[in-house]
Amino acid sequence: MSQTRTEEPMTHRQILEALSGLLLVLFVAMVSSTIVSTALPKIIGALNGTQGQYTWVVTATLLTATASTPIWGKLADLYSKKLLVQISIVIFVAGSIVAGLSQNAGELIAARAFQGIGVGGLQALVQVVIAAMIPPRERGRYNGYLGGVMAVATVGGPLLGGVIVDTSWLGWRWCFFVGVPIAVIALFVLQKTLHIATLRRDNVKIDYLGAALIAAGVSTLLIWVSFVDNSFAWLSWQTFAMVGAGLVLLALAIRVEARAAEPVVPLDIVKQRTTALSIVASLAVGMAMFGGAVFLGQYFQIGRGYTPTEAGLLTIPLMAGVLGASIIVGRLITRSGNIKPYIVGGTVTLVVGFAALATIDHETSLVFVGAAMLLVGVGVGSSMQNLVLAVQNTVPLKDIGAASSTIAFFRSLGGTIGVSVLGAVLARRVTDNITHGLAAAGVPAGSGGSTSNLNVNALPAALQHVVRAAYGDATGHIFLISAGIAVVGVVAAALMKPAALRSTLDLAAPAPAADKVPAATR
Repeated sequence: MSQTRTEEPMTHRQILEALSGLLLVLFVAMVSSTIVSTALPKIIGALNGTQGQYTWVVTATLLTATASTPIWGKLADLYSKKLLVQISIVIFVAGSIVAGLSQNAGELIAARAFQGIGVGGLQALVQVVIAAMIPPRERGRYNGYLGGVMAVATVGGPLLGGVIVDTSWLGWRWCFFVGVPIAVIALFVLQKTLHIATLRRDNVKIDYLGAALIAAGVSTLLIWVSFVDNSFAWLSWQTFAMVGAGLVLLALAIRVEARAAEPVVPLDIVKQRTTALSIVASLAVGMAMFGGAVFLGQYFQIGRGYTPTEAGLLTIPLMAGVLGASIIVGRLITRSGNIKPYIVGGTVTLVVGFAALATIDHETSLVFVGAAMLLVGVGVGSSMQNLVLAVQNTVPLKDIGAASSTIAFFRSLGGTIGVSVLGAVLARRVTDNITHGLAAAGVPAGSGGSTSNLNVNALPAALQHVVRAAYGDATGHIFLISAGIAVVGVVAAALMKPAALRSTLDLAAPAPAADKVPAATR
């Protein structure tokens, strides 16, 4: 193995210059999700899609991002991080253009799946590059910059998406086109400003088989979740076939990962206490981050009758919580050097916020909904970035890519599972609510013709109230499930071992040997 450092260590000014390009990349990646959150009901309505397709427009991106994230992270430990970031930007841009040109929901789902490969690279590599430039102790302060970009993307994204779909001369396709010029600018900024050491190793082996098995296993289970209790029963041959196949594929993936020379998810890192517990907590945070934005946008538009722009404004408390918590907690962590108390506090706040959202229906006070969203945002902002930081603090620099991408992988997996499962539960509850609502109102079933329930304004007047009440009342149920899962995150965070953040980029390699010498001579 050979290690070649092709550039000198970066100065503080160079770090800030490179960080500007990385923050642009992070902004583009986050906007790709948030800009769709409020626009998606109108997009799927325009394409005459179904609730299942609504969920899969989000799930497809998360799934491919999840599957590709560990591969990007492993490649970052072997090849030029700068080149990999630029490649992921190009893939993201291509996927965005194709998504904007989609003619039906199926094409949009496929384009979003391709786009997710680039998103997987961006979400993993930004963390990896920052970790290669800034020591963990100082990284908390820089999390303030990350928090600011997250806030702009998460607050501005839904607003921008709402304005775009509400503006007749733009239309929903610009929700996908608008990120292209920003991504291109980021590409050139990084080319000029990013100069970090490159790690090169001979005889590199990427575990594509393991990645394929993980993706196939997770996909099979998610497809089962989307169709169970609708197309077939829970106890049926289809359930046994799909669940069995998914579990077998994942078992094979674990076997392959245990034997692979260069596993995409290194089991020796995953088995470490801090990493394992951070993974469990990240699953809960992932569900909050993705599920909250996706279904709250739908709740405000379909359940409450607001426009996409108004829905974007109504989600500001959620995003304000993320911004405030990430900036304040990041600075407190840098000052104290301790991280566990803030992660525990964040996960507890997350549970409280979800529990409050579990009580909402189509007539709940917007002040109460906003307060609950603020709590969820504070929980996400206090824990999401810091779970990655906790893991990065325990591994050497050479493994930073694999460790960072492993956490990003499971956080994305949590979001994927969350959106898919919660979407399936929501679809089932909405169908039941609409059926009962129609019966109570004496409206014949099928009165909406071939029009999608998501295209509410195109439905007959008698149906509109029934559909809005059905969505508004069903949304609280899925957040009750989220609250229950978030409790697992609290337990995981509480079991994490307290550790002070190191002030160096790499672990002190001689320390273990130095500790043993006095013991041997006493």
